[in-house]
Amino acid sequence: MTLHDAIVIGGGQSGLAAAHALRARGARPLLLEAADRPVGSWPGYYDSLTLFSPARYSALPGLPFGGDPERYPHRDEVVDYLARYATRLDIDLRIGTRVTGVTTDGPHLLVRTAAGAELHTRTLVAATGAFGRPHRPDLPGLDTFTGTLCHVADYREPLAYQGKRVIVVGAGNSAVQIAAELAEHATVTLASRIPVKFTNQRPLGKDLHFWFHHTRIDRLPIGRFFPPNFTQPVLDHGPYRAALAAGRPDRRDLFTDVNGSTVTWADGREEHVDVIILATGYRPDLPYLGPLGALDGDQRPLHRAGLSTVHPRLGFAGLELQRSPASASLRGVGTDARYVVTRLLRQAARGA
Repeated sequence: MTLHDAIVIGGGQSGLAAAHALRARGARPLLLEAADRPVGSWPGYYDSLTLFSPARYSALPGLPFGGDPERYPHRDEVVDYLARYATRLDIDLRIGTRVTGVTTDGPHLLVRTAAGAELHTRTLVAATGAFGRPHRPDLPGLDTFTGTLCHVADYREPLAYQGKRVIVVGAGNSAVQIAAELAEHATVTLASRIPVKFTNQRPLGKDLHFWFHHTRIDRLPIGRFFPPNFTQPVLDHGPYRAALAAGRPDRRDLFTDVNGSTVTWADGREEHVDVIILATGYRPDLPYLGPLGALDGDQRPLHRAGLSTVHPRLGFAGLELQRSPASASLRGVGTDARYVVTRLLRQAARGA
């Protein structure tokens, strides 16, 4: 039997950061990625996506992003960066390998794959992110909607919605960015339970992440103090607020009912709608941890600051608000991965 130092499940930004942290501490990790390349969910995001943080502050540990440090990298630049990062890690990387279950094996963990392999490890980091599990809330009448219903995970570009009546549900960065983009081609309403909250992206002439970097305020381990469904404010230096003020898109409280293609608003008005796009976030995608008992009834991981409260050799990387407001971002996942890996290896050494 081969016993691996550590196995990392997921080859996106979180898994790559965890693998880097393991290599930096002398471990030889095996990284398992279900897709055909280690770039995570980035290729599946909408075409116009750009980071809300400049390249200077958007790199994983050990490799600068490159290019103009003040630019906001495009989705495809991030894909290329992650692929480049993976080639420099010097690890055992296995693509096309989907994990189906994790169980205990004495003091160690046993990882099973869809191909029937059984892999034994001292330490496991679950880093599969959330893109594979879009959150689709149970909104009144939504199951009767006869138009096009999709999640932002399925959205790519606005021309497919030319001339349509569209509702985008949500109040976060993606909801606002997509609604504003669509409003150039369609009649769009941004609908949400809570008002959209904006944060100035360039206070005192500097990008907000400049201040985050120098104060480290968004790295503070305060993630557990946020409510589970916390929506971070929308970063904006003016255009999104201007678009909403001009009614392109307009913003309304969430509809109260859907019946076929008819939507009823809070004031009783009814209208025909062609498309509803749910920009309602994601949930951790960790079904393979079910056999281990590491998830709660809502399939969320049982953890504290990324360390499993069920098994001492299990940790997580890339969870939303895992430790800090930056935990699920390129700029923050490296710090969390280092924290989790250090403690997991310490635990493994005590149990050796």
